[in-house]
Amino acid sequence: MIFAEKHLSLLLRRMNLDAVLFWSLENIRFLCGFTGSDGALIYGGKERVFLSDSRYEEQAKAEIRAAAFRKYRKKIEGVAQCLRSMRVKRLGFEASALSWESHQRLKGLLPRVSLVPLSEAIAGLRARKEPEEIEKIRRAIQIASESFQDILSRVKPGGREKTLGDFLEIRMKRRGGEGSSFPTIVASGSRGALPHGKASEKKLEEKELVVIDFGVRYEGYHSDETKTLILGRPDPSQKKIYDLVRRAQERAMKAVRPGASVRRIDAAAREVISRGGYGKFFGHGTGHGIGLAVHEPPAISPRGSGVVKEGMVFSIEPGIYLPGWGGVRLEDLVLVTDRGCEALTYLSKELKDNII
Repeated sequence: MIFAEKHLSLLLRRMNLDAVLFWSLENIRFLCGFTGSDGALIYGGKERVFLSDSRYEEQAKAEIRAAAFRKYRKKIEGVAQCLRSMRVKRLGFEASALSWESHQRLKGLLPRVSLVPLSEAIAGLRARKEPEEIEKIRRAIQIASESFQDILSRVKPGGREKTLGDFLEIRMKRRGGEGSSFPTIVASGSRGALPHGKASEKKLEEKELVVIDFGVRYEGYHSDETKTLILGRPDPSQKKIYDLVRRAQERAMKAVRPGASVRRIDAAAREVISRGGYGKFFGHGTGHGIGLAVHEPPAISPRGSGVVKEGMVFSIEPGIYLPGWGGVRLEDLVLVTDRGCEALTYLSKELKDNII
């Protein structure tokens, strides 16, 4: 919370705000500890109030920290009443989380309050992770990695993509995960050309590439990793493309250090793939931040902005996707350190270790 407290204190002063209204559950959990599914947080310079209804009264009182609790019967009306009692005149709010309808209702109830939309100003609020957050991500990675090892004996010709995905999700929950970070991706053969190919009833076949993208949530924090397996000895084209993606990933990781531009990190991976002749087949960004949400700042892409800072955790996941042939994606999570980066995920991405 050290980084966030400093960020918000500066924001309140710089934009002359009395308070910020938080609506997204991820930011609410991050700032006051509430893990339920509905509520709002008013973050003032000295006064902070979490609001919810009677369903969450006891839970909120047990969970929230550094904030008072107020109960409402109707959400917008309750928030408006609280803001009036706090004498807020200039209010920042999460523009990406508060719906237009809710904004208009709030505006109607608070005609003398200036509502200031915040987007970029709070986008990176959770980007730099505290040590306790990093430990939760490490634990999520451990659960996911050990569960992946559990399914390797089932990755063989004749097995179905969906069966593998389902079994992996079951194993992650049994090992202590709260749930999958996202529906597990298992895409074999030509389906590997689908970057987000949903696991299907397709059966795995010999000599195929199998892309498996998986993650788990632990105490609210997520992991995310992609392995590409080869069912049998790789042919020359499979080996060439796998090696190209692996070199691109390694190059991007070497480019990570405090102060490095997110675009430069992306370019480090993209240049390797482009020089190899497959630039047009790498259509997504090189990485994304992760934490209480699976996708959060920073965005490591050609359209990203800013630089990376110590404490940020994000993915490095270049890929090549060839329609009708298949695809290769390799993804690891890295932590920005004072001198470079540390790979948090630890399952091998070397070709020799991924031949089944």
